[in-house]
Order: sequence, then structure tokens, then C-alpha cells
Amino acid sequence: MTREMEGAREQHATSRSPVWPELAPLQDWKATFTTVHMWTQVVGKIRLALTPWINHSWGSALYVTTRGLTTSPIPDHGRSFTIDLDFVDHRLRITTSEGDERSFALCPMSVADFFGKTMKALRELDVQLHIFTRPVEVVDAIRFEDDRHHASYDADAVHRFWRALVQVQRVFTEFRARFVGKVSPVHFFWGGFDLAVTRFSGRTAPKHPGGVPNCADWVMQDAYSHEVSSAGFWPGAGLGDREAAAFYCYAYPQPPGFADYAVLPRAAFFHAGLGEFILPYDAVRTAANADQTLLSFLESTYEAAAVLAKWDRGALEREVARTR
Repeated sequence: MTREMEGAREQHATSRSPVWPELAPLQDWKATFTTVHMWTQVVGKIRLALTPWINHSWGSALYVTTRGLTTSPIPDHGRSFTIDLDFVDHRLRITTSEGDERSFALCPMSVADFFGKTMKALRELDVQLHIFTRPVEVVDAIRFEDDRHHASYDADAVHRFWRALVQVQRVFTEFRARFVGKVSPVHFFWGGFDLAVTRFSGRTAPKHPGGVPNCADWVMQDAYSHEVSSAGFWPGAGLGDREAAAFYCYAYPQPPGFADYAVLPRAAFFHAGLGEFILPYDAVRTAANADQTLLSFLESTYEAAAVLAKWDRGALEREVARTR
């Protein structure tokens, strides 16, 4: 190895960012968050329009990649196409199974402009579709084509949040692997802008009351048709005087005693307003063993649901054999 190569390698090693990135409080990048949230809804609704319905809305979710978020392949008349939000080069890319591609830069632009550029790129690729352009799960539901208010893009904040998603997806996948019952993929729901994984007891649940802003009640009733323990991560939870990234876990239906169950780590608590256990992201990021800290939260909050609701844990759980 030459001296120049050694120097370059050394510089790369010393400049490498921490595995779990520091995230700013949500209020510091809320304009960007709101804009990108709407961008992901545009992309997610395209997948929803062309993908067969899968229970619990699983056929519409996005997935974390080594560069950002993806739809995964979407079927279209004998071919497939994929839409990727690249948060490294900051581009939207649409690629087809026939080798065609369109892309444009992600930069400060309105939701209306993003929607227009995306639909134009699809038409150029001969993808013909219409989507319902009103956002879901938000109170201020401005139709995409009319939304010129949300137009911010802080590339560094988005890149940091995506890097956090990479780490969370990795640990969530390990947690998912410990369950042999019905369990969701680790996927990104563009309605709530959260990464989630859900375990099911196998028993049906009471009909969900619905009531989520701008979301049909039947969608929520399908999502919660069976008993669940669901965990996730999203960029803003009410934590005192600020909104900050946090992990959550809830049960539906919530069994008696759930809120008082002792969970780990010590930084975790039950948020009465949300009806969920909450663990601040910073409590994981700054822990001596971040992975284990997060796993302790996932396992203990799941245990709260499974023990109190008397799940058949012997039939649903397993120890994961280590291969490395």
C-alpha cells in the first residue's frame, strides 16, 4: 500500500461519523420534516395505487435502503419499476425492469413541484396512473398539487435521520427474528412517517374505533383486526418542552395494567397522552451498548403486552442462533 493510499484510508477512518448519529430536536428541522413527509406520501400513494392490497397496509409501505427509502418493485403491465428517495446523493430515482431511468435532484421545492416532477417522470416512462392527492394521517391535508407552502429541504438533517433509520432497521430486524408467529416486515409507514415492526398474538381484536385524521376508518380496522404489540421509531414525540426523536411501543387492545408494567431501560416511560411506552432516541444513542439498550426496550414492552394479555409465548417466540 502506498503512503498516499495509507493517508487517504487514515483520513477516511478519522472522519467517519458515529454509528448512531446525533439528531436535532424536531423543531429545528420541522419545515423540512413536513415537506419530506409529504414527498414520501406522494411516493407511497403511487405504490398503493398499483400494488395488490396486502393486509394491514403492508403493500403500501416503504423500506430502508443503503441510500434512503424505496418502494421496492411496483408491478406495471408485465414490467416493474422502483422509486427511490436517495438521501446520500439527494435525488429521486425511478428505474424500470426494462432498464429505463428518470431522476431529479432533491432540494428545496414545494410539494406541488415535487408531485409534478414525479408524475412527469412517470409519464415519460409510460407509467399511467392517478392517485388520490389528499394526504393522510395529518390534520392540515393540503392536496399535493396545491401545496406550495411546504417547500423546505435541509439535506444534512434528512441525511442524519436516514442514518438513524439504518441503525434502527438493523436492530428491529434482529428483534423481528426472535418471533415465529405472524410478524410484519420492518417497514416505513409514510402516513405517520415512522419505521415500525408489529407482532401478532394470532387472536382477533375488538373493532378499532378509527378516527385518525384524513384516514378511512376501514384502514385502521384492517390494521388492527388482530391483537398486536407494535414498536416503532419516529422523529418527533412530545417529550416535555420539545419534540425529539423517540422509540415507541403500544398494544392493541391495551390489556389492564399495561401502563404500570416495569420496562427497560430506566429512561423508558409510559406516555399517558399517547397511550404508549416511549424511549428517547438519545437514551439509545448515548448508551454504552446502543443495540442492547434498544433491544431491552423492545423485549420488555412486548413482554408487557404478551404477559398481561396471556399470549401463547411458547408457540410464538424463539431464541435466535448466532451465526457470527
